Amino acid sequence: MRINIFFLNIIYVVLFSGVAVAQDILRGTVYEMQPINNQNQKTPLVGANVFWLGTTTGVATDENGAFQLLKPARLPARLVVSYIGYKSDTLEITADRHEAEVILSATRDLDEVVVAGRQSGTHVSHMEPVMTQVITTSELQRAACCNLSEAFETNASIDVSYTDAVSGAQQIQMLGLAGIYSQILTENMPTIRGLGQPFGLGFIPGPWMESIQISKGAASVINGYESITGQINVELKKPEHDERFYYNLYANDFGRLESTVNAAVQLGGGWHTMVMAHGEMMNNKIDHNHNLFLDHPMMKKLNIINRYRYDKPGVMESQFGFRLLQEEREGGQLAFYENGATPGSDSYYGFGVNTRRYEAFARTGFFFRRMPDASLGTQLNFTHHDVDSWYGQRPYDGTQNTFYANILFENTLGHPDHRMTAGVSYLFDDYRESLSDSLFSRTESVPGVFAQYTYSIPEQLTVTAGARVDLHNLHGTFFTPRIHMRYAINEQTIFRASAGKGYRVPNMIAENTGLLVSNRSMIVREDILPEQAWNFGASLTRNLILFNRDASLVADVYRTSFVNQLIVDVDTDHRQAVFYNLNGRSFANNYQVEFSFEPARLLEVTAAARYSDVQTTINDELQEKPFVNRYRGLLTGSYATRNNRWQFDATAQFNGTGRIPSTGMLPAELQMPERSPAHTIVLAQITYRWRELDVYIGGENLTNFRQKHPIIDAGNPFGEYFDASMVWGPITGRMFYMGLRYAINR
Repeated sequence: MRINIFFLNIIYVVLFSGVAVAQDILRGTVYEMQPINNQNQKTPLVGANVFWLGTTTGVATDENGAFQLLKPARLPARLVVSYIGYKSDTLEITADRHEAEVILSATRDLDEVVVAGRQSGTHVSHMEPVMTQVITTSELQRAACCNLSEAFETNASIDVSYTDAVSGAQQIQMLGLAGIYSQILTENMPTIRGLGQPFGLGFIPGPWMESIQISKGAASVINGYESITGQINVELKKPEHDERFYYNLYANDFGRLESTVNAAVQLGGGWHTMVMAHGEMMNNKIDHNHNLFLDHPMMKKLNIINRYRYDKPGVMESQFGFRLLQEEREGGQLAFYENGATPGSDSYYGFGVNTRRYEAFARTGFFFRRMPDASLGTQLNFTHHDVDSWYGQRPYDGTQNTFYANILFENTLGHPDHRMTAGVSYLFDDYRESLSDSLFSRTESVPGVFAQYTYSIPEQLTVTAGARVDLHNLHGTFFTPRIHMRYAINEQTIFRASAGKGYRVPNMIAENTGLLVSNRSMIVREDILPEQAWNFGASLTRNLILFNRDASLVADVYRTSFVNQLIVDVDTDHRQAVFYNLNGRSFANNYQVEFSFEPARLLEVTAAARYSDVQTTINDELQEKPFVNRYRGLLTGSYATRNNRWQFDATAQFNGTGRIPSTGMLPAELQMPERSPAHTIVLAQITYRWRELDVYIGGENLTNFRQKHPIIDAGNPFGEYFDASMVWGPITGRMFYMGLRYAINR
């Protein structure tokens, strides 16, 4: 019956995607002239600002220098293209013009005859009222970005860590809080949530990603109520303008092997399609710390996506696609595999997860000829996620079916400076879970309505205020207000502020699978209520010229204050993990400063520092939240030779101390210190480019820093004290890798 429902949803998504008509879009590319092989050639300019003169409607160019922008109601109109250090250009766009190409020239006279430069792989969006940092493909390629969890190694705002020392599951932190409080989207549709949370960061391969947008603080109400600390939106490569063919091969000295193939085809008649396939395998049994447990799970993964796009300029635009993922993970004691033990063995500790995930998605739009400022868009997504797993003698199985629909209408309110977006949404989640002998199931049905008003004073002020009301069938009404403000103090200085509320319904088991790799009993003390919190933030962005070189400074401060929170108490009793609602205060204060500078031509340096004060009431005592570093620093450097043939990248991560949950009740030989030590992680990469081929070699954790004894009582995995969830740092040592990328561009 569930399979039939799944296929019916696919048919519905595909049929619905074919009836929409798109907005009138201007597409274009921004270039600069760069010396390549002793000749000046056009090179895409990443992060250039493109906006309509006299408005705040604009975008930033992607890693291909490309942009798409909705035409204004009154044509002809003037399009402004700008980038710091380059002369701005203004074009007149008429109603019959649908494409534009712009070449910017440098504003400074340099000593050399030929102007050479490079753009940052990460930039802050100039026009967005929400503080949004954009990570482009060039930034992702500065380290071996094998999947989304590894895309943030050179980013100061996101931390990535392991949930335990056995499963290989990874989690992120933003604004000092776990990634479950950040809404993760794929092309503005919720994607990593529910049962997909434990291993979901590995479901999006790096070679599939076109860019990542990180929005801090309260997000727009358009995408739902679940965002509390921000949003991470992943844009996948597009069939209409990314490479015709792309191949990536990666291997490291641990035995991990990955291969990715992307192929795009123009079918004719406005149709494009793309197939992206990713395979991954890890069969080596590695035990670096000699505790007789595998440090890496063995893994096999197959990940395929097929997406389509139909364009008829001024008439229709439609996107839809399908995705299939299968993943197998196995880990645990070496003896489990050496002795051919079976799942659930009481002699040797084994671990395994089998995941099957299927998705169908569509995005559509309507264009109204009688209302040229108006647009109607739809977003549809269906996901079937099925997992079978075992943690020692604990079996954990689950199935989740999710349907998401978002329909929004946007129009001006009599004047281009006043815009309104309103719409309806629907979220359906059906969960079926079993842990050992206990069964859990719930069905969530959440219709919602939302509205968002934007007022702008062109090129100076933008204020966006929105609210949504969602009717949860289990938890009642969620009211979500949010407001954002962007103020341009001058051409180079922008101040932003935001405030808003967010909600989320916890998935206790899926979001805490690290605790299953222990002998703790999971105790639910009371009925768990939805989490809700307020977030307040402000930021200042400043572009400047130092010593005739480009530089930028970004400073921000955010506070998250919880009204209710799921507390996972692992301090009170080493035999239990106790779940209950917040009874007291819980907050996270986060302060960050980031400085980017080009001290020499073709050399880019970024330095960042962050301080986090995160406290939670646990067992009636306000105390520091565990496994959160009090401070963190980041220093990155990237240098490319004049012809861009060679590139050298290095990153140092400075991690401060963090509280470790109490182990004082354990025997003395098994106790951990109260705080994790400060430590530094270094990674570096060298890339060589020759025509369409890139060859890269690099290393991670070059300081060879490791957490000693990450598993408590590893020699007695069925005993009272066994716990592999107390992970605060790297559990593997130095790693080297190499790979190649081959691309045939359009």
